[in-house]
Amino acid sequence: MITRPTCERLFDFAFNLAAQRKGRGGKGRVTCIDKANVFASMAFFRKIFDERARNFPDLDADHHYVDAMALDLVRKPWTFDVLVMENMFGDILSDLGAALVGGMGMAPCAEIGERHGLFQPAHGSAPDIAGSGHANPTAMLLSAALMLDWLGEQHGEPACTQAGLRLDRAIAEGYRAGTIRPIEQGGDQSTTSVARAVIGGF
Repeated sequence: MITRPTCERLFDFAFNLAAQRKGRGGKGRVTCIDKANVFASMAFFRKIFDERARNFPDLDADHHYVDAMALDLVRKPWTFDVLVMENMFGDILSDLGAALVGGMGMAPCAEIGERHGLFQPAHGSAPDIAGSGHANPTAMLLSAALMLDWLGEQHGEPACTQAGLRLDRAIAEGYRAGTIRPIEQGGDQSTTSVARAVIGGF
C-alpha cells in the first residue's frame, strides 16, 4: 500500500541523504524508481516524489522505470547516486547492485527509521558457510561505517562521523591496493585475514 505520509518521509529522507552526499563530493541526484506506466499506485508514488523534489532546488531529481533501471545499473551505474523506491523493487535492485560490485559480501545495509537504525550486511547470517572462515566481512564492516556515520549525524558527534569515514576509506584503499583479497572474489584471505587487512589500513 502506497500512502502519502510514508512517501513524503521517504522522499525527504532520500533528498536529505543526497544533499549530505553532495556535500562530500557526490552528484546530488535522486532518482525515483517506479512502474508508473503500469500501476496507478506507482503514478501516485511518482507524483509525490515530484512534489517533494520542489523543496530541494539544489538537487537533481529524475525518474526511471524499474526495468530500465535494471538495464542502466549494468550499463552505466556511475551516473546515479541516490535511488528511491518501494520495498519490492528495492529488494531486487539492491541484489543487482551487490553483484555489480563483487557479490553480496560487498553489500552493507542500513534500515533507518525516524528514531532508530538497524545496520547489518545485506546477505544476512550466511549459515551455509558459518564457521568456515569463507565469509567476506566487507559488508559487515561497511555496515558499521554506515552506523558510525548515522550516529554522528543523529547525535552531533563528529568523532563517530570521522570514524565511519576512516573505516570506509580503509576498505576502499585495501581493495585498490590489493591488500584485501576475500575468498568470495577468488582471493586467498579468510574472514579474519580480511578483517586484519582492514585494521592494518585503518
